[in-house]
Amino acid sequence: MSAGLGALPHRMRPADGEAEGALVLLHGRGADELDLFPLLDELDPERRLIGLAPRGPLALTPGGAHWYIVRRVGFPDATTFHATRTRLGEWIDSLPDALGVPLSSTVLGGFSQGAVMSYAMALGDGRPAAAGVLALSGFLPTVENFELDLEGREGFPVAIGHGVHDPIIPVEFGRDARERLEAAGATITYRESAMAHSLDPDYLAELRGWLVGTIAAAG
Repeated sequence: MSAGLGALPHRMRPADGEAEGALVLLHGRGADELDLFPLLDELDPERRLIGLAPRGPLALTPGGAHWYIVRRVGFPDATTFHATRTRLGEWIDSLPDALGVPLSSTVLGGFSQGAVMSYAMALGDGRPAAAGVLALSGFLPTVENFELDLEGREGFPVAIGHGVHDPIIPVEFGRDARERLEAAGATITYRESAMAHSLDPDYLAELRGWLVGTIAAAG
């Protein structure tokens, strides 16, 4: 835990020198804050950014931490989604004061459920603007009493990666997100990989440059 931040357990990796921004990575279903923590150095090897990896607030079967209950892919359980959205939103909103980095210079990203929550935090109606979104193997959530705000998103940077053979969250969800966000004017970096529900190391290498450019544009 870091002083000044909210109640979500998390790991933080400091920047090397004065931070140019921040990168928040949200884990997938049944993992924890340690799962994506090594990706902070993979995506930001020069440590230009403060890196953070919080833990989902729910402990559910079959174990690990979760962001919401899964009943149907694409449609998170409303009760747990909204509770997490509130709690995660408060945690993210505490970052500027705690870190000295504005949300406008903070990239929100994640894998699977973490990608879903990144979309919700960056694009949800009423949410403050982030620098960009990194969504790996996720989807744009459809939830009762939750709306995405896709107005005025011209040039907003979104990087999407998805496995063509993903049996958990089919690649069609990644394609749908690309199409809807492109229609909203966002600038999309997109890759489909010949793999299942996993991370493509080659795409991660490409995303280093995307992250540098996204933070530079935000500054």
